[in-house]
Amino acid sequence: MKIVFWVIAVLFAAFALVQYNDPDPLIWMLVYGVVVVLYVLAALEKSHRRMALGVFVATLGWALTYVPAFWDWIQMGTPSIVETMKAEKPYVELTREFLGLLLAAAASGWLAFRRQGQR
Repeated sequence: MKIVFWVIAVLFAAFALVQYNDPDPLIWMLVYGVVVVLYVLAALEKSHRRMALGVFVATLGWALTYVPAFWDWIQMGTPSIVETMKAEKPYVELTREFLGLLLAAAASGWLAFRRQGQR
């Protein structure tokens, strides 16, 4: 499991690094960075379930605020959100943020809710 934890930590570190050109990079670097910390700790067998649970609740709750924008994007027929890296239309940025928060919630939720004996 340690290898999986390290791979996920590296992936989220990459997510954090590519936020430098985002309109609000610091908050997203922080969100992804916290997930990196959770997975590094898990890889080092120093998991913090409460912290993982807190990150899960915070990111999932925040993601829920984006559901209306995500639903609008679906109703538009799911136009591309990856054509260009510049988010020229509001639904592009909002949908990307929603999906990023879901990824962070899923990753932290996995650490928070996995069985105690799982490595």
